[in-house]
Amino acid sequence: MKLRGRDVVSITDLSREELDELFRTARLMEERPSDYYGSLKGRILAVLFFEPSTRTRLSFEAAMKRLGGDVVGFSSVEGTSLMKGESFEDTVRTVEGYCDAMVIRHPAEGAAARAAELVEVPVINGGDGAREHPTQAMVDLYTIWRLRGSIDGVKVALLADLQHARTVNSLVLALSMYRDVKLLLATPGLRLRSEVYEEAVKRGVKVEEVGLKEAVKEAEVLYVTRVQRERLKSEEEYLRLKDAYRLDPSILKEARGDLIILHPLPRREELPIEVDSFKAAKYFQQAHLGVPVRMALLYEVMRGV
Repeated sequence: MKLRGRDVVSITDLSREELDELFRTARLMEERPSDYYGSLKGRILAVLFFEPSTRTRLSFEAAMKRLGGDVVGFSSVEGTSLMKGESFEDTVRTVEGYCDAMVIRHPAEGAAARAAELVEVPVINGGDGAREHPTQAMVDLYTIWRLRGSIDGVKVALLADLQHARTVNSLVLALSMYRDVKLLLATPGLRLRSEVYEEAVKRGVKVEEVGLKEAVKEAEVLYVTRVQRERLKSEEEYLRLKDAYRLDPSILKEARGDLIILHPLPRREELPIEVDSFKAAKYFQQAHLGVPVRMALLYEVMRGV
């Protein structure tokens, strides 16, 4: 795999073949993690998180440390020179001198791409506004692959704020690299971005808009996300929409026996705690698999850099 030194700004920066190979490496890291301990010794990863994060930041840090490397960075702009008025551009150009690669999360769409233009070290997008979250899509696909055995031919229902959820954008684009994929869009109003929808259809994905009950009956994977409260125009809009996306446990009685429920987390009203007891609930396993996937990505991007 030729990922060494490359930026990962969009999930489409990788081909299907590269994703498949990355997943095979992640599986080896699950099975024989000690084989990779120390493989990035002496390397430093910078995590620059201009927005809050739990799973993405901590799993990247855990991944880097399990590979023997070190981590520097920040989890909020407080305590940095950004509070003094330093620009985003000056921040990333400065940090470039302290690291061998950087992961950036930022509220502005295109921030990771801008950083990649400015610095020579590899830049990995940890989420940019409502646009993309490529490494989350890698984790999502890997979870489906691990639990189902294949991604080709999968039927995925999206119960989500499709308009603002960057995880959904990256997942849809990633799924479009595989064969015979069907997407069921179960959204009461916050529709998928037109450019993402059109790209998926152009690549051969079958897309259908359905009600939640129909989606649950047909889907092999039910992908749920929260309504992105912080990206809506008003609190009134959030209050109007939040309960429309709720996955009532009673609906799951109609689900297939092999259903997989995923959620990138954090969750709110859309995924009641009662769902946790269902066999289909795999979202905490999904979160845990973020470590071997990000280990594999860092290993391939940073070794030899």
